[in-house]
Amino acid sequence: ATRFHGQMEGKDEMRCLRKRSAIPFLGFLITFLLFLNLYIEDGYVLEGDKRQLRETSVHPASSERYVHTFRDLSNSSGTINVTYRYLAGTPLNRKKYLTIGLSSVKRKRGNYLLETIKSIFDQSSYEELKEIVVVVHLADFDLVWCENLVQEITRKFPHHIIAGRLLVIQAPEQYYPSLEGLKRNYNDPEDRVRFRSKQNVDYAFLLNFCTNLSHFYIMLEDDVRCSRNFLTALKKVITSREGSYWVMLEFSKLGYIGKLYHSKDLPRLAHFLLMFYQEMPCDWLLIHFRGLLAQRDVIRFKPSLFQHMGYYSSYKGAENKLKDDDFEEDSIDIPDNPPASLYTNINVFENYDATKAYSSVDEYFWGKPPSTGDFFLIVFNNASKISKIKITTGSDDRQNDILHHGALEVGEKLVGTKKGKQCSSFITLGEFKNGNIEVQDVDHKIAFDIECVRIVVTAGQREWLIIRSISLWTTQPPSQ
Repeated sequence: ATRFHGQMEGKDEMRCLRKRSAIPFLGFLITFLLFLNLYIEDGYVLEGDKRQLRETSVHPASSERYVHTFRDLSNSSGTINVTYRYLAGTPLNRKKYLTIGLSSVKRKRGNYLLETIKSIFDQSSYEELKEIVVVVHLADFDLVWCENLVQEITRKFPHHIIAGRLLVIQAPEQYYPSLEGLKRNYNDPEDRVRFRSKQNVDYAFLLNFCTNLSHFYIMLEDDVRCSRNFLTALKKVITSREGSYWVMLEFSKLGYIGKLYHSKDLPRLAHFLLMFYQEMPCDWLLIHFRGLLAQRDVIRFKPSLFQHMGYYSSYKGAENKLKDDDFEEDSIDIPDNPPASLYTNINVFENYDATKAYSSVDEYFWGKPPSTGDFFLIVFNNASKISKIKITTGSDDRQNDILHHGALEVGEKLVGTKKGKQCSSFITLGEFKNGNIEVQDVDHKIAFDIECVRIVVTAGQREWLIIRSISLWTTQPPSQ
């Protein structure tokens, strides 16, 4: 009886173990298969990758010769063999700076694709237009709908198509893996699983096509409004990240919108989406992909450069009122904090260090209650002319962790001390109000080139202190 009782306990433990291990199993499987894929040559070449500037025809879906299983899509070298239809435009031989990719299907209620394309072009300057190419993947199997939409696109954007700035493509239906009998993970209804699984494949084929068009790629949805001069803002951020490792930079906190990649990573991402197309939604897979390539943390920038404008979802026409409250129409006005060293004598909490307040990434400095005379100091590598300074403290969920009493100062005459560099002369620009301060026309108020910016605590407080962002705008010197 004792032996039998022990066996039963052992079986119960095994059942519990299986339940506990089921949750991380998918993550382990993804990790194993992705890193297995790292050993495969990154030779993802389209069958039409020689970029023959012609339109290819769709073969009948009923022909057994063109009925492909998922396994057939990838050969041993990792290539994805898809013959795309060119519905409008042809790719240029010269690589651009940025490819903007979006995939679109027929919606039951409302279609925002034309508005999205218009926003991309209208919000870009003539010089910016030279550096971008927009690729639209019409991923609906209704060929009549596709043809009608292509006619509208061609009528509204002919000069962009002629200039090679706008391409409309389609991956024929016979290249898709099976969309029937899919896994019902997360207890989603069958039609929802089919929708999101197909969407993963739609994006995979789009990414695969865009691999060699530009140096960088940004993913949008087909119902997005862009901020003005978004490309200039993107370039400024990319330049600021030179020398640092990143896989994905985010310029919106919504869905698949505003996710930026190096184009060299697109083949691997396309293959990854195909490999796990029925497991989970695209935005979840993107998080796994970023983590597996060793970018552990989200790198999201503010203000957001793209806004969701659609009211109805492409899935069943359901309402979708999601908005990005960090979106700003005039993205060109993002700060350009000059290189600097940061110092503070405020007791820092964990890893919320001073540099996070000065970064454009959505992070912040967090310190324990400051005392009168405590400071937060920015020392520029080179003296700078500053036109505007804006500092915000506190956060949405910790609204009382603001600087209740403080002053903003700028300084000159840099000297070395035992604790680092410091300015020997300061001028006060203003006092914090409700935890924030913004000073315009600093270069008109201050006669010298600024070497230091300092936040000084003028009265102690019991609350902790979050410095959410320090934003500086420099005055560019006139060209010689």
